[in-house]
Amino acid sequence: MQRNTGKQLAVLMGILALFALFNLSMYMLLTRRLSNNFSSAAQAKMIDVSQFLPHQGCEGLAHVDTAFRLTQDLPVLDGAAALVPVYASIIENVYPEGSVTFEGGSFSDDNYYGENFADSSKMQYNNTVRGYQAIVDGTTDILFCAAPSEEQKQYAAEQGVTLTYVPVGLEAFVFFVNENNPVNNLTTAQIRGIYSGEYTNWAQLGGANRLINPVTRLSGSGSQSAMDAFMGNTPIAPKSPLAITGASIGFSFRYYMDGIVGNRAVKMLSLNGVYPDAEHIQNGEYPIIAQFYAIYRQDNTNANIELLVDWLLSDEGQELIAQTGYIRINP
Repeated sequence: MQRNTGKQLAVLMGILALFALFNLSMYMLLTRRLSNNFSSAAQAKMIDVSQFLPHQGCEGLAHVDTAFRLTQDLPVLDGAAALVPVYASIIENVYPEGSVTFEGGSFSDDNYYGENFADSSKMQYNNTVRGYQAIVDGTTDILFCAAPSEEQKQYAAEQGVTLTYVPVGLEAFVFFVNENNPVNNLTTAQIRGIYSGEYTNWAQLGGANRLINPVTRLSGSGSQSAMDAFMGNTPIAPKSPLAITGASIGFSFRYYMDGIVGNRAVKMLSLNGVYPDAEHIQNGEYPIIAQFYAIYRQDNTNANIELLVDWLLSDEGQELIAQTGYIRINP
């Protein structure tokens, strides 16, 4: 009896040892290698809309000294996640209280986009992909977004809709890596090389001997459309299945990364030796500067649309743009 018990105990100890060895192997092969990764930081992150609700005392909104007011025929405003602070601040400064309404009477974040704006609300939040469809379909009057993708242009053409794009601010298109990555600067040619498959290991670029995990975004999103434009005729190559074990590189817009996501475990890279700060965006030295637009249908007859866009290009409107963390289109 004691001999059987001893054998059973030995078998049990052997199983536990094998299990511990397996866990240790997984840690060494995957977990430890991935601990310096940050793929999730490069994926889309929903903005906390509750921090940017007009006329509710939200601290995230800009305030300017202006006598410009709209009281009727209020244009419906919508836009990309990164530009919620901009168009919410417009409503805060220019629209009357009560112009933003919610289903059920109060704000709720119990859904995918973290919003429940009523159909009658002058503020909506469809983000870039649904936002472009909304502006073409006529449920939004002004959309605040980066330039459209080819598919979004095609959708407008298929519906027989001509859109007007008015640049109202500047932003930098940026690339970022884990804060522990020793690489701080890349050239634009090296970035294209990473995403085209020319470079697959950080050691080729002065970094550690680790695979590169080039992270992309949702097709049709503002950042992916900007990336496609940046790549031009150079196609983005499929990445190796093993890339997930490497160290990531991602892309986005500067303010979205720095002001909204605020992930201090990642760092933005300099491009061609120039860091994407406000000074280098304003003076044009940073190599990838993107405009963002107030977009509306050319056939929209609401006269307040052009009045509002003209105000955004005034000193007061540009001050609002600057206060939200973006860069003036007019210095």
